Amino acid sequence: MEEVDELRGWQQETRELYHLRRGGNEGNFLVVATPGAGKTRLARTLVADLITRREIDKVVIVVPTAHLRKQWAEACAPVGIKLDYEHENGNRLAADYDGVAVTYHAVGSAPIVWRKLCSMQRTLIVFDEIHHAGDGEKLTWGPALREAFEVAERRLLLSGTPFRSDGNPIPFIRYDDGRAVADYNYDYGKALADGGVVRPAVFPAMDGESQWRRAGAVETTSVMLTDTDKKTVPPALRAALDPNGLWIPSVLREANEALTVARIDTPDAGGLVVAARQQEAYAYCDILEQLTGERPAIAVSDEPKATKVIERFTDDDSRWIVAVQMIAEGVDIPRLAVGVYASNIRTQMFFIQVTGRFVRVRGREDETTARLFIPSIEPLLGYARDIEKTVDAVLADEEKRIRENQDEPSEGSGDGELSLLPAYETVGSSEALHHATIASGEAITTEERERAQAILDAGAGIIPRSVTAESAALILRLGNASNPVPEQRKSQPRQPLLRDEKMKIRRLIQKKVSRLAAIRKIPYAHLNNDLNSALGRKVESETMEQLQKRLSLLDKWQSEV
Repeated sequence: MEEVDELRGWQQETRELYHLRRGGNEGNFLVVATPGAGKTRLARTLVADLITRREIDKVVIVVPTAHLRKQWAEACAPVGIKLDYEHENGNRLAADYDGVAVTYHAVGSAPIVWRKLCSMQRTLIVFDEIHHAGDGEKLTWGPALREAFEVAERRLLLSGTPFRSDGNPIPFIRYDDGRAVADYNYDYGKALADGGVVRPAVFPAMDGESQWRRAGAVETTSVMLTDTDKKTVPPALRAALDPNGLWIPSVLREANEALTVARIDTPDAGGLVVAARQQEAYAYCDILEQLTGERPAIAVSDEPKATKVIERFTDDDSRWIVAVQMIAEGVDIPRLAVGVYASNIRTQMFFIQVTGRFVRVRGREDETTARLFIPSIEPLLGYARDIEKTVDAVLADEEKRIRENQDEPSEGSGDGELSLLPAYETVGSSEALHHATIASGEAITTEERERAQAILDAGAGIIPRSVTAESAALILRLGNASNPVPEQRKSQPRQPLLRDEKMKIRRLIQKKVSRLAAIRKIPYAHLNNDLNSALGRKVESETMEQLQKRLSLLDKWQSEV
């Protein structure tokens, strides 16, 4: 194993505690850390430790989406951990891999295959975002994961949201009075207090009038978003998010203006719109293109093409990307600074995951304040207040009270699925109005924010640009300015992955087999079978050295023709 990067304080504490407890209770160790805190770096350090100490033979990283398989392989490669990120159920793992990255879905479809792997070698299982363990049709993933990995040597469980909206227990997690017991907990408040870990975030809450008509009814219902109740939130929200209305275009316009301001100090700052459905996502792209003259990137499904889109956006300096859920968690795009929450999902878990995309800091000189524009409705307003209030979590009493409040289900959270609602027709929506901006757990009125902004404008050149209107408003409310430029993201060459290098050789082998089969006038499959018989193995499980031997044998056969 190569030397692991220097760890942050909380990561080193967790590392020491993990080894002290020898992997935790019954081999299970749960780490709860706020999005952006560095769970992946911690995990790869522990994997490297255990391999170096010869306490494990292989590692299996279980992730929510296919895109994250390659992301984990890229994250582990610099410290010498080689992961096969395209491993298929049933195939043998080549000996020169330290392990695999696989999705929850793949394990859920063939748990016996993974149980066999864990039985043959001492295996560490790393569950990325373990709350997904109860997902899937009829909640079969949880039992499947138990069947597959209960025989593993150890299990490292990672999550920023260690609970499920449906209340189902998560495999391998200990509970106390119905609550998950973490072996180490590092929340947003602690991370913000430490500095250099996460950014502060504010939530401009946008109000406005929504109009809709129930199917078969003549009358039209009209309501301000702030005045919605549990029954009217779904249709009011859908009307507001309708790209044919006035509300969402005006919010996108304001968010784009905020991004322009952010790019003064951080020229590559980017924005993300989280859309409810693909149809709306493409429409939002049209609106943003009209505003900016630049076509946004769009990632609408968990397909290889979408993965490439996310990778390009991560490394370039374009303004906007629009996505449908797939950037909700795990995806690391540190240059994101401005967001628009245009999803119909109203669960606390999803909201926290989306917020996590914007709070990832880019170094200790990054003074960006992230902005996530949200509809002015409950429970979203409550979630925003809860996130901001965790700044006080460094105080023990306040920490306990906040955690208890956050773990309780919010009224009207529901699952937010519009398909389950009675049919209604969207009529329209007004332009968005600032209801309030949630900052440090406080609701700042439009008037307070405008007054503070006027003072900042008057002090331009004297007051640092890092002082936000929200922070100035809070200072004014109490009655009483060298701004270092954040280090810009430098595009670093991606370290070649073992899987990618092998694929290059395998493609060359395929071409040579095709050529030799044509010369010999025999079917491709027959010649491939001859190769497998001569070598005693299939190409899928071969190491790099064995692939080179396959090439040499092919060259030898061709020279004999």
